[in-house]
Amino acid sequence: MSAQTSSLVETATASTPAADVLVDVAQLWKAYGRAGQGSAVESQLVERHLPLVRTVVGRIAMSLPPHVDVEDLHSAGLVGLLNAIRRFNPKSGASFETYARLRIRGAVLDELRRLDWVPRSVHEKARRVQDVMLQLEQQKGRVPTEDEMARAMKISLEEYRDLLTEIRPATFVCLDSVRSIEGEEGPRHGDLLADESAESPGDRTAVRELAALIAKRIEELPEVQRKVLALYYFEDLRLREIAEVFGVTESRICQIHAQAILSLKTYLRRHDPDVLALR
Repeated sequence: MSAQTSSLVETATASTPAADVLVDVAQLWKAYGRAGQGSAVESQLVERHLPLVRTVVGRIAMSLPPHVDVEDLHSAGLVGLLNAIRRFNPKSGASFETYARLRIRGAVLDELRRLDWVPRSVHEKARRVQDVMLQLEQQKGRVPTEDEMARAMKISLEEYRDLLTEIRPATFVCLDSVRSIEGEEGPRHGDLLADESAESPGDRTAVRELAALIAKRIEELPEVQRKVLALYYFEDLRLREIAEVFGVTESRICQIHAQAILSLKTYLRRHDPDVLALR
């Protein structure tokens, strides 16, 4: 962790006497406008939103292999929260929680990309599945079923589902990157942190077009896949909770999730070969 990051974490975790805590959110933001960065008010804002960091990191951590240090991700998320506080404009009328969630998730995903935690073999397998899915879609003019995918890959349905579980880490990070694009205006795909340079009209148009493509594709997915995506990404349900809703195992929900994400990525790749390409 860099010295700058360590400094940010120390600022964010500084304790504040309970008597000094401002309860009213509007009052807190006004006080922060006067006090500025590194103040006790900033620490109060951070402490108030620490549960948001735990929530975002906890959801992402469910999809990570055991060797990934969750504490490092929490530190990255904390930096994302602090940056969100320092860049948020209370007068914009936007929800800070929504804004901060994107910043925290972006910081965590950037840390994962820096660590390169997904093995190359996983990316290669995901690419192979994506290629087969693209061929079937071109032949059939619709989203292929799991049975059709398994037959095309000359493996059993059970083996195909096991493959979906294996490549899920590669698909998980990419979907979060896609979803974030709808709420961020940075010109780089998969980058949740705001771009420091001015954004051109072309970049803004590209973001809107990408969001429209994603929305269109989701409408074409099988109902069960649409519901899983909605519950996971928009209702903030855990995979285990979604499994209980459907009356299936958590592993089965993971497979449905992976199939849906691969379908989204295949569709985007067909319209723009450079977007969200797997390594």
